[in-house]
Amino acid sequence: MTVEPSIDHRANPEPPPQTTATRETLEDYTLRFAPRSYRKWSTGVVAVSALGGIAYLADFAIGANIGISYGTTNALWGIAIFAVVIFATGLPVAYYAARYNIDLDLITRGSGFGYYGSVVTNVIFASFTFIFFALEGSIMAQGLELGLHIPLWLGYAVSTLVIFPLVIYGMKVLSTLQVWTTPLWLILMVLPFLYLVVSHPDSVSTFFDYRGENDEGTNVGSMLLAAGVCLSLIAQIAEQIDYLRFMPPKTPENSRRWWTAMLLAGPGWVIFGAIKQVIGLFLAVYLIANVAGGASVANEPVHQFLEIYQGFLPGWLAMALAVVLVVISQVKINVTNAYSGSLAWTNSYTRLTRHYPGRLVFLAFNLVIALVLMEANMFDFLNTILGFYANCGMAWIVVVAADIVFNKYLLKLSPKEPEFRRGMLYAVNPVGFVSMAAAAGVSILVFFGGLGDTIKPYSPLVAIGLAVVLPPILAVLTRGKYYLRRTDDGLDLPMFDEHGNPSGAVLTCHVCRQEYERPDMTACQTHDAVVCSLCLSTDKVADHVLPAAP
Repeated sequence: MTVEPSIDHRANPEPPPQTTATRETLEDYTLRFAPRSYRKWSTGVVAVSALGGIAYLADFAIGANIGISYGTTNALWGIAIFAVVIFATGLPVAYYAARYNIDLDLITRGSGFGYYGSVVTNVIFASFTFIFFALEGSIMAQGLELGLHIPLWLGYAVSTLVIFPLVIYGMKVLSTLQVWTTPLWLILMVLPFLYLVVSHPDSVSTFFDYRGENDEGTNVGSMLLAAGVCLSLIAQIAEQIDYLRFMPPKTPENSRRWWTAMLLAGPGWVIFGAIKQVIGLFLAVYLIANVAGGASVANEPVHQFLEIYQGFLPGWLAMALAVVLVVISQVKINVTNAYSGSLAWTNSYTRLTRHYPGRLVFLAFNLVIALVLMEANMFDFLNTILGFYANCGMAWIVVVAADIVFNKYLLKLSPKEPEFRRGMLYAVNPVGFVSMAAAAGVSILVFFGGLGDTIKPYSPLVAIGLAVVLPPILAVLTRGKYYLRRTDDGLDLPMFDEHGNPSGAVLTCHVCRQEYERPDMTACQTHDAVVCSLCLSTDKVADHVLPAAP
C-alpha cells in the first residue's frame, strides 16, 4: 500500500506539550536526519566549527610519544602513513554525511551493518570520545596544576564539570564557541614553533637527527608501530561528521564552497592533525636536548609550550599563555568529545531498549567514564590504549568506506542512497558486521603478539587490509540480499529535490504530532498515516513498522 501524504507546511495549530524526544533544538536531532529547516549555517561556519573541534593537544602528546619511542624518522613516516589512510577512508564517509545530512551511525546502518548491527560501532565510537576526553582533560589538569597549583585530582574534576553546560544546547552553542576561539588558539599554538625555527635554527637539525630513547634506526616495523598509535585517531572523522551533517544543500551556486568546506572539515582534518603531531615531536626534541630535566616532561604539552614561551616572554606571561592555550584547547575539543559521545550512547541505548531517555543522560554518563580514566592516570599507559583502540577504530571506519566505494559505486550491490530507518533495514547485515569483527579480531590478536612477534608491528595493515577486501567479497557472496528489508517506504513523495539533496517537504508524524522532513518519515500501514524515525525507534510492539517486502 502507498500512502498519499498530506503535506502541511504550517505549524500545527495546537501542538502537544513537548517531550524530551521532541525538544529538537535541545536534542540536536540526536537519532535522525538533520532537516533543512534547522541547517541555517553557511558552509564556512560549518567548516570552521568542525575544524575547531580538532584543537586538541593530544596530537602534541602523541607526536612526542612516538618520537621518543621510535625516533624522528620513523615517527615522521608513521605520521605520513596515518595521514594517507585517514584521508582516503574519511573522504567517502564525510561526503555522505554532508550530502545526505546524517551522522556516521546512520551511514553505518545502511553501509553493511544493518539497523541493530551498527550498535557495536556506536560503542566503539563512544569509547573513542571518552578516551580522548580523558586525555585532553588530563592535559588541562596538568596546566591547572602548573599555573594555578590546583591538585591533579581536583583539576580532573574541574576539566570535566566545566564542559557539561557548554554541550547542553548542541550545535547552536558549539558553532559560536568554535568560531570565536579558533583565531586565538592558532596564534598561541604557532608562536613557539616559529620562535624556535627563527631564533634556534640548529633545533631543526637536532630534530631530524633524534633517534629516540632506544637509539632506533630507520625500519619499517617502527614506522608501522608509530602509525598504529596515530591511527587511533581514525574515529575523529565521526566527530567531524557530527558537524558536517549540518551542511546546507549542495547547489550549482555553492558547489565550489560546499566541496571546499567538506574536504577541509571532513578528511582534511588529518592535515592539521599531522602538522600538530610533527610540532609536538619538534618541541619534545628541543626540550630533551636543551632543557635540564626536559626529558621527563617532553611529552606533556603544557610543559612544551611553557618552556618555549619562557624563552621570549616574561615568566608570568609565559605561564599565563601556556595555561590559556591548554584551557582553550581542552574546551574546544572536549565539548565535541562530550557532544559526540552523548549522541553515540543515546543512539545505542534507544535502539536496544526502544526507550529514548534524552541526550543529556548520556552526556553525564560519558563524562563520568572519562573522569574515572583521568583519575586512573591514563598517561602512564597511553601508547597501549591508543594502539589497541586503533585496531577497532580502523576496522569500523575502513569497512564503511569500503562499502561506499566498492559495494555502492563499483559493484552496485549496496543501495547508493543511505538508509537508516527501522523497518527498511535488516536487523544485521553480515557484509559489514562480519567484516569488521574479523578485521578487528585478527588485528588485535596480531597487536598483542598472538601470531608471533615478527608480524606484531603490522597490526594496522592487517586491520586495514581485511577491512578493505572483506566487504566486497561478502557482498558478492550474499548478492547484496541483506542491505534492504524493503525498497518502498510507502510514501508517494520524492525523497530528493532536483539537485539530489534530501527533500525539504514537511510531513506530520501521527504519533508525536510533530513536523519532520521527508527523509525522516515512512508510512504506517496500521494507521494509514506517516511516522517519524524516532517514533519508529521507540515503537516497542512494532505497531508502526512496515512489514518486510513480500
